[in-house]
Amino acid sequence: MVDYSQLPVQKILCVDIKSFYASCAAVLLGLDPLECYLAVVGDTERPGSVVLAASPKLKQEFGIKTGSRLFEIPKDPQIKIVNPKMATYLRISTEITRLFNRYVPKDAIHVYSVDESFIKIDGTEKLWGDATTIARKIKKEIETEYGLTCAVGIGPNMLVAKLCLDLDAKKKGIAEWTYDDIPEKLWPVSPLREMWGIGRRVERTLNGMGITTVGQLAHYPLELLEKKFGVMGNQLYYHAWGVDLSEIGAPIMQGQISFGKSQILLRDYPDPEEVKHVILEMCEEVARRARRHKKAGRTISLGIHYSQDEFGGGFYRSKTIETPTNITMEMYRVCLELFEKFYAQKTVRKISIALSNIEDDRQMQLDLFYLNRVKQHKLGYVMDGIRGKYGSDAILRAVSYTNAGTSRHRSKLVGGHKAE
Repeated sequence: MVDYSQLPVQKILCVDIKSFYASCAAVLLGLDPLECYLAVVGDTERPGSVVLAASPKLKQEFGIKTGSRLFEIPKDPQIKIVNPKMATYLRISTEITRLFNRYVPKDAIHVYSVDESFIKIDGTEKLWGDATTIARKIKKEIETEYGLTCAVGIGPNMLVAKLCLDLDAKKKGIAEWTYDDIPEKLWPVSPLREMWGIGRRVERTLNGMGITTVGQLAHYPLELLEKKFGVMGNQLYYHAWGVDLSEIGAPIMQGQISFGKSQILLRDYPDPEEVKHVILEMCEEVARRARRHKKAGRTISLGIHYSQDEFGGGFYRSKTIETPTNITMEMYRVCLELFEKFYAQKTVRKISIALSNIEDDRQMQLDLFYLNRVKQHKLGYVMDGIRGKYGSDAILRAVSYTNAGTSRHRSKLVGGHKAE
């Protein structure tokens, strides 16, 4: 049992812009985001291009959603299909964050993603009113100034605010949960993947343990969850009770930080040597992201997804090494080992790489069999500095200049898509 009287009680808003990319695109065209039929796709010239966002009506009436393909969109004259304008969308997101700053200081705002933010409003009640009143004001200003619709979840911490948003506010517009609402509103949730922080893999494992609702998770023996999942088991248990002690600006799931990259390839890659070229490019990017945060990791994961022409499928495997790393070639060697072991000689269409089991990059373990390790470590940071000053394509590996390479093309994109 959790004694809520011992937990801090804050006032946190979790603000989500409805169908952000599609809504921005609609407003730029002078359309009503809630009434138009619009899809934002990666590239309108490629039939297999992925739908990045769809307006609510397109989702409801035509079943087109994020992840659908361009060729699946019906040839209907009322449907608008547009390329993304990522730089514009990011500018709008930044302006909305400035709007939040009218109500609270910058350090009370945590931008969780391009379309979702947390706002700590403690101490502002005398200026703006209670949490629901502030939520209404923000919602109205976003609609008036940008033509965008948002939903706001309110909770005593970041986690409960997020759960309230996903499970309640997205239906009502604005909703507030307290700790007293957890048994009635959170515990009945099933399937488990409907709760933020639980993916399909964890859900399958929990189902195998006889846990099918959040309430059952909350009342499962903590020591058994920790034995099965480690630190994550502790988090699953307390999150099921709505407990979250993280501060604004910190990740909700402490200890679960990872750096990763996933890429849907522009064409099928039947040649494994070409796949290896892309893996090297992606290792470079993931390692760079880790170095940017002065972090290193011990667990390296590789995911390979085969083409739909070969009935899909693929694998996702990980390997944990003794010494944490953010060196590109060390990651690449591990990924090659996983690729050689599990690759099924099929055409590849998607690759994902992740670095987890993260530690601070403060010291380096020397290796008698790898005498250049210190130089390679320093070289990574030097190359990052050059790219930071002159652009991400200032230094590229030779594989990026082959037909298989994708880095030169992607360096001209924002968020992996057309900037405009």
